Amino acid sequence: MTMDAALEQVSKLATTADRAARRQLIVSLRKLADSLEDPIGTIHRFGHIDLEKGMIQVGLDLGIFKCLAAADGPKTVEEVAKETGADPTLMKRILRYYNTINIVDEVSRGTYVATNIAKNLTEEVTVAALGHYYGIVSGQYQATPSYLKKIGYKNPTDETNTAFHEGWNTRVHPFQWMSEHPEQLAHFHKYMALRRQAELSWLTVYPVLEETKGLVDPNRALYVNVGGGIGHQCAQFREKYPDLPGRVILQDLPATIERALPTPGVENMAHDFFEPQPVKGAKFYFMRGVPHNHPPHKVKVLFANIKAAMAPDSILLVDETVLPDTGVGFVAASIDLTMLGAFASMERTEAEWRDLAESVGLELVKTYPYNPVDNECVMDIRLPKSF
Repeated sequence: MTMDAALEQVSKLATTADRAARRQLIVSLRKLADSLEDPIGTIHRFGHIDLEKGMIQVGLDLGIFKCLAAADGPKTVEEVAKETGADPTLMKRILRYYNTINIVDEVSRGTYVATNIAKNLTEEVTVAALGHYYGIVSGQYQATPSYLKKIGYKNPTDETNTAFHEGWNTRVHPFQWMSEHPEQLAHFHKYMALRRQAELSWLTVYPVLEETKGLVDPNRALYVNVGGGIGHQCAQFREKYPDLPGRVILQDLPATIERALPTPGVENMAHDFFEPQPVKGAKFYFMRGVPHNHPPHKVKVLFANIKAAMAPDSILLVDETVLPDTGVGFVAASIDLTMLGAFASMERTEAEWRDLAESVGLELVKTYPYNPVDNECVMDIRLPKSF
């Protein structure tokens, strides 16, 4: 089989593959490409990683990707330069670089067309995410080698002394730092909200109606979203279950609650989840992506505060990544080390989540996977039956 025939066969396979199969195909192709690489290739691939991220940010700032993605066909260097307000000579250099990293295709001399990647880079979620990674996380990544060397290559557990603190020369918590940099806070909140796809939600797998059967008290808290950001999860819950009796409550820090969505039927409440939980006896206490931001000793405080507020039939729902015991993928492994650098925290296996729950007298009853490609699950955690 010729190279062209093999590539055509792979392309045909990709058009019919589902999301999980496409992800595996990409992993396999990258592994094949890496196996063919010589030392010079490895040097340049890793040596220019920061350049790649920086030049993508330039493209976002100038609107290059939107310009090309919106075009009916190819555009010349001069056309892109004029539309974005950049110098034509500079634009020539930028676009020929983008051609090498497959953001654009060079169709003829000085003429380029958007690829799938360029179109991805116009999506609102991508712009917010890369603004967050470039504006905050990049400084943390740069500091990680010196930070780990400084602490003797121990596994970090001190959330007050992390690679983030070293990289940004600050002593404040990353969320406090973001609140002092509104543009970065906006990137973060938008990314967290938009990354949620309706078809990839705990609400697609968890038996809410079964668990709420018999509830009739409209004054009881039905659903408390602890550390819920500006309230997208509350809005989704209320939209899906508008007729369930009970209060739906969003909790987060005051600066975040000030920006919260004014969703009908949702109460917005300022609360620090490391303080005692003020809403007693809720049916569901829900948190998404909260515990993974904290080292074990802080998660224990968080869980203990909720346990103290739970009624016998209360359920703590923890929506998080649950790592497999083997074969952890690139995204999950990368986020794990990002948590290490930002919060001295980690992604966890089911056994590690169970141990954390049991350490404060709670029981992980069942795990419901809803996005197996990215290991996302919702965990049903309760008071022990003998409690």
